[in-house]
Amino acid sequence: MDDRKPEIIDTRLIAKSRLFGIEEMHLRFSNGEERTYERLRTPPIAGVMCVPMLDRDTVVLIREYGAGVEDYQLTLPKGAVEHGEDWREAANRELKEEAGYGARKLTLLKRMTLSPGYMGHHIRVILAEDLYEEKLPGDEPEPLEVIPWKLSDLDRLLERDDVTEARVIAALLMTQRLLNNR
Repeated sequence: MDDRKPEIIDTRLIAKSRLFGIEEMHLRFSNGEERTYERLRTPPIAGVMCVPMLDRDTVVLIREYGAGVEDYQLTLPKGAVEHGEDWREAANRELKEEAGYGARKLTLLKRMTLSPGYMGHHIRVILAEDLYEEKLPGDEPEPLEVIPWKLSDLDRLLERDDVTEARVIAALLMTQRLLNNR
């Protein structure tokens, strides 16, 4: 198998909205085959998603409206890394804005992508421990409900209809495995 990446022959913006751009990419593969792909143009903004642990078994979830699925979801605090922030600062800020906690200990669990076939966006999953109460104003249109949940009852959480985001499910499973192996 040839590990050489395809050559990008051309890219061009074919559509744009207030939030998204669609880019067409013309690629040449190492075997000479050429293809045109479409992808969402990804801004150079990274994201962070926190897995805040109140104790060894209690994760802090938030209930937030997801416009993409037109419903409320149980999820984890997350957001963009702002200009000049490193991932630690961004994780602590998002945690304070969305869940009302800060963390004294932040551990990078994994850098994850979302639909890498058509998106370049990545997010860092951060384990947040040794929490303390601190609230910062956020940009959410309504107050977020904070819901503590026992990781020992993760199976029941994953059965819920309002827990559907693959990144959240993966982050919770990684955290449960890590904490069980400590």
